[in-house]
Amino acid sequence: MSFELSKEYLSALEVAIEGQDSVFIRDTMEGVNSADISALLDEVSSEKAKYVIDILDNEVGAEIIEDLEEATRTKFLENFTPKEVADYITEMDSDDAVDIINELPAKTREEVISEIIDPDTAAHIHELMRYVEDCAGGLMAKEMIVANLNWDIVQTIEEIRRQRENVDRIYAVYVVDDKHKLLGKVSVKDILLANDNTHISEIYDEDVISVETYMDEEEVADIMQKYDLDVVPVVNLQGKLVGRITIDDIVDVITDQAEEDRQLMSGISSDVEEDDSIWVILKARLPWLVIGLVGGIVGAFVIRGFEDQIQTITGLALFIPLIMATGGNVGVQSSTLVVQSLANKSVFTDSLGKRLLKMVAIAMFTGLVLGSISFFFVYLYGEVKLGLVVAIALQAVVLLASFTGTATPLILDRFGINPALASGPFITTANDMLGITVYLLIANLLL
Repeated sequence: MSFELSKEYLSALEVAIEGQDSVFIRDTMEGVNSADISALLDEVSSEKAKYVIDILDNEVGAEIIEDLEEATRTKFLENFTPKEVADYITEMDSDDAVDIINELPAKTREEVISEIIDPDTAAHIHELMRYVEDCAGGLMAKEMIVANLNWDIVQTIEEIRRQRENVDRIYAVYVVDDKHKLLGKVSVKDILLANDNTHISEIYDEDVISVETYMDEEEVADIMQKYDLDVVPVVNLQGKLVGRITIDDIVDVITDQAEEDRQLMSGISSDVEEDDSIWVILKARLPWLVIGLVGGIVGAFVIRGFEDQIQTITGLALFIPLIMATGGNVGVQSSTLVVQSLANKSVFTDSLGKRLLKMVAIAMFTGLVLGSISFFFVYLYGEVKLGLVVAIALQAVVLLASFTGTATPLILDRFGINPALASGPFITTANDMLGITVYLLIANLLL
């Protein structure tokens, strides 16, 4: 039987684990991508997963541990001794190693670091642990190929060979001076095509984009997206080369940010997964549902305040859902566009005044179109005054909802709060209450 992500293979694997059939496990998993093995081991107990990893090579085991979900990995590593964890850590890139070490309890963390034998690995980990997780210093890896400006091609190739086991992907060789300041880069192609006695100073490219260690991870992601970079060097305040960030780390940042925005827009207040406990999911979902409920209750009291008028003109009640739905939709559309523009900031972005004027123009035209359509259909039933009320109310609600949807994410962004919060239940609830109030007030004035 060959490896496959299926219930049949999972059953066969569990039987092999119970029977300690290491030959079956090793043979069927040979050459399989570590991400697939990680997905399979997520379905078995930590003890069984440890048995499988112990059978495989340390390098493969390290890749599997890297690919596990954080919550699963934290629980899984409780079954390992500090020495075993340290052995796997040594096989990882320094940035991944630090991420995993930081997930461990403080005591275990110190024990694991003390068990790392390789001095270079230990030094890299100690240096990277100084940086916070969400900045360039926390994302970077220390493994890279660096050449001195005065080296010749032979020396550079020898350095590449020396580092071949530490650096998985060589995008370029970074060029530094005697003080280790970043000067530029040189491609592997240029190195291979140059004569042996050519010096790096003759062929390197000074045009290199770099980021500082303190730069926020989202800014790093924006730079790599803007310039279509697979890797970016990291420098400290003195301009000295201290590491590099590869595209796989940035993909994780972009994915995490997209998930956070999507959950906020859905009214989920924290990062949760479907397989989390009931209590964890409830804590993430209930806050905004309760806020929405309170908003609905407030709306009900607003309607009650106009109860006599609604009983007199029963047609008013028919269009309350229309007003609420239109206000909510317009608000979400407006906030989504603003959040999108904030995520792709540009020095050429219009000023706040121009944005608001543009919003007013769009809202006026949209309200006019929607109001005219609604007036036409209500007029067909002979309710001219009611049609006029609905049309004017729609115009006012669209204008208010557009303003709320535009201004709220801009204000949240100004105060350092994720503007995606404004695209979820917050905007919908606020516009529902505004819409009902405006509609019934206009009806009270005109009918």
